[in-house]
Amino acid sequence: MGKPTGFMEYPRQDRDYKPVEERITHFREFVIPLNEEEISRQGARCMDCGIPFCHQGCPVNNIIPDWNDLVWKGEWERAIEVLHSTNNFPEFTGRICPAPCQESCTLNLHDQPVTIKTIECAIIDTAWENGWVKPRPADHKTGKTVAVVGSGPAGMACAQQLARAGHDVTLFEKNDRIGGLLRYGIPDFKMEKHFIDRRVEQMAAEGVTFRPNTHVGIDLPSRQLLDDFDAIALTGGSEQPRDLPVPGRDLDGVHFAMNFLPQQNKRVAGDQIPADQTISAKGKHVIVIGGGDTGSDCIGTSIRQGCKSVTQLEILPRPPEKENKELTWPDWPNKLRTSSSQEEGAKRDWCVATRQFTGDKGKVNKIHCIRVEWNKDDQGAWQMHEIAGSEFELDADLVLLAMGFVHPIQKGLLNDLGVEYDARGNVKGDTEGAKAYKTSIDKVFAAGDMRRGQSLVVWAIREGRQCARAIDEYLMGSSELPR
Repeated sequence: MGKPTGFMEYPRQDRDYKPVEERITHFREFVIPLNEEEISRQGARCMDCGIPFCHQGCPVNNIIPDWNDLVWKGEWERAIEVLHSTNNFPEFTGRICPAPCQESCTLNLHDQPVTIKTIECAIIDTAWENGWVKPRPADHKTGKTVAVVGSGPAGMACAQQLARAGHDVTLFEKNDRIGGLLRYGIPDFKMEKHFIDRRVEQMAAEGVTFRPNTHVGIDLPSRQLLDDFDAIALTGGSEQPRDLPVPGRDLDGVHFAMNFLPQQNKRVAGDQIPADQTISAKGKHVIVIGGGDTGSDCIGTSIRQGCKSVTQLEILPRPPEKENKELTWPDWPNKLRTSSSQEEGAKRDWCVATRQFTGDKGKVNKIHCIRVEWNKDDQGAWQMHEIAGSEFELDADLVLLAMGFVHPIQKGLLNDLGVEYDARGNVKGDTEGAKAYKTSIDKVFAAGDMRRGQSLVVWAIREGRQCARAIDEYLMGSSELPR
């Protein structure tokens, strides 16, 4: 905890954003951080709540009251030690995690939670600025080899933990740069990529071997990993997008979000996209189908590219403006949230289903929709019904499908290995007991979105860390790695 009376003495203060008219002119981060004194006061607001529900809310179980107290006392170097004890990459979570810990904060019962995410980000940024983040190579080598396939946050966390345990770790990535969705899914205005690069440098100094441009199952036979390594961790994410099989889906200009977003990240990195492959929102009426984070990222990117308009459609009902704390706290509530990208000029609409796309000369120019309503059937399950006579259409020069992901891509690596899938098509694996993170194939483990389905960066880090411990136990009989 911080100061016992801090929550009564200091008002809640959080980071702010630069003005919309300024930030939409570039792809850099635009958050205005608090200064050290302001962060210290926010740490002091952590109250003596008795039961720190924020631990439950945080998937990596960050020891939040402890580092709040250390920041309040000005002991920043000790604070990063505590933070790193549960989270390999707090600069990632401090920027792009939705902060379920704050929803669980006792002060959130009065809508004044401790600004946990802001304090977390300040701790790690201060640590990097002062040179406190250093490589931590293992004291001894085990002689065991591990292949980690997929370099998103789950793969990076898994690889780093295993290297620190003394194993020889090779991290395979099909793209040209390390980072997975952090690199080619999250826009630079939410998290700049040099934060990934410096972690890659740290991990390389700790002994991790990186193999980008290596698509296991295509460039490298999948089963060769079984011959060359003592254990394998599958951390490739959930990349099979949910499609929209309606008339006109094949028109030019209708794309998956993850065909659109990576192109801009590559441009920011200095890469050139061939003209015949370019997907751009410039001068276009953009329709984003899907109300989640990926859809929001499409909005911010489209606005920065100079779109004429952008509309986000969601098939589900509009969430309530405010949750009922007595029913939801300390769990994550369903309530209306507005992202920084949505604030920049998007129109949002709910309870809208897409019927078809139409166009001219093979290019989309209209989306045809109908409004829907949701009601419970006799078994209590929600059912969707179209509202007769509510049809409407919108101009649509570019349609981005951001409706989530159904499961990992099974063709290639996963089918080649012959791993078993769960009912949702994810790689089957438990998280507890003797079979934690093990797949149906001996010495093959799975973690992150590939195992649990699409989720948050903080869940990916948690699973990567826990998977590393499971692999260490498998190889050595026991493990000193934290869970």
